[in-house]
Amino acid sequence: MKIGILYDMPRWEEKNLIEEGKKLGYQVTTIYSKDFVLFSNEFNIENDVNLFIQRNISHNRALITSFLVEQLGYPVINDHMTLIRCENKIFTTYILAKHNIPTPKTFIAFDKTNAMEYSKKLGYPVVIKPVEGSWGRMVAKADNLDVLYSYLEYQEFSTQKYKDIYYIQEFVNKPNRDIRIFVIGDETPVGIYRVNENNWRTNTALGAKAYPLKIDEELKELALKVKDIIGGFFLGIDIFEDKDRGYLVDEVNGVPEYKNTVRVNNFNISKFLLEKAVEWVKK
Repeated sequence: MKIGILYDMPRWEEKNLIEEGKKLGYQVTTIYSKDFVLFSNEFNIENDVNLFIQRNISHNRALITSFLVEQLGYPVINDHMTLIRCENKIFTTYILAKHNIPTPKTFIAFDKTNAMEYSKKLGYPVVIKPVEGSWGRMVAKADNLDVLYSYLEYQEFSTQKYKDIYYIQEFVNKPNRDIRIFVIGDETPVGIYRVNENNWRTNTALGAKAYPLKIDEELKELALKVKDIIGGFFLGIDIFEDKDRGYLVDEVNGVPEYKNTVRVNNFNISKFLLEKAVEWVKK
């Protein structure tokens, strides 16, 4: 079995995938995206593979390289349509809401005046997020109109791709943690709590600590429903716990990091992913 790893920065996850792939007896080929060039009239790759795994950090590189290898006829985890649905927060939220998946109350505005007016109706505090982005960057909580205006103005003059589109969400009064649950194929093998005692944002990049999560049936069912709607093979789903409404799906990650999950659960995600991926591509 020949497996290709698409990447732009070799993190722990990519190195571990290569290591575990070799242990399993697979031939692993790495393709560095910045060196990847494909002519539209020469559809071939030097090192033929059976399956690609998408591991680019850059959303743009992930989307385009997945698309390109798909045009060559290769299966890729995850495919470009899955990446579109889960890396753009607007697509994620509204697709899930349409299918009756519980999500935080959210609205999209294309004008600062409307953004401020409807934030009043949503009720302060509100959270403003970039349409695309990760690790909690550029995510801010506004406790009043003046603070919100400052964030809106800042976004307008930033270099964000969607700087003139405002994604505004209710502030969910969750415990000092959120949930990251992984879906691999049709299974939910592992997850974590991300706990932050010092910041309302629970990203591990902002200091949150990872703790093992026991996945109950409700969580499992919810995660698999999200996977069926969003698509893909390997997802990291972020979930809030609301004391009145229960589980709320916040975001879905199409190229999820999992180093901390492996560490606290002693669960080999790379091996599990590779074995399930090979089973899938052989069907």
